[in-house]
Amino acid sequence: MAQAKVKLTINGQEVEAKSGDMILWAALDAGIFIPNLCAIRDKDHPQTGCRLCLVEIEGYDKLITACSEPVIKGMVVKTNTERVDRIRHTAFELLMSNHNIDCKNCVQNGSCALQETASKLKYKLKPERLPSIVRSLPIDDSHPLFTYDPNKCVLCGKCVWACEQSGAGELQFAFRGIDTVISTLGGVPLVQSGCKGCADCVTVCPVGALVLR
Repeated sequence: MAQAKVKLTINGQEVEAKSGDMILWAALDAGIFIPNLCAIRDKDHPQTGCRLCLVEIEGYDKLITACSEPVIKGMVVKTNTERVDRIRHTAFELLMSNHNIDCKNCVQNGSCALQETASKLKYKLKPERLPSIVRSLPIDDSHPLFTYDPNKCVLCGKCVWACEQSGAGELQFAFRGIDTVISTLGGVPLVQSGCKGCADCVTVCPVGALVLR
């Protein structure tokens, strides 16, 4: 049986989406850009970690993450209000203050989600209001197929999800707060972790943290 469709309005544009779809996918499928780093369409429980996909919904008091809110018939969504931009811009600057900005030497230069967000929303990659707190963490280049640079990681969790889906489950979040990193079980080098070498983690990485050698 075909899934029911609902109509909603996003930025004044009428959009049709499948019932149960999240606002984020309804917007992106309709060609309406909403920035996101951690959203995965096939994941049952959205992480909502990056906070870049915040939107205003008519009748709601607070901003809502578009990746976790299902569409409703007649819903009116705005992605580009002053309130949304203010909070989203702050979230973006927080991410970039902890990111090693080295675009010209990065393999993902030109196909990076951070660059896309900055370009489409007219943000600067280098934060203007926040000091840099980039850590000099060691790069794991032990694996013959790919490398992991935690200084470029945005903690989106996509690699953790991909590793779980592959059946390996070797990648996980470690530590808390500003010390949080993506790590192998036990913190061992990738080559010693039991990694199957599928490189699915590299495929889903939205930035240049995981790249093929």
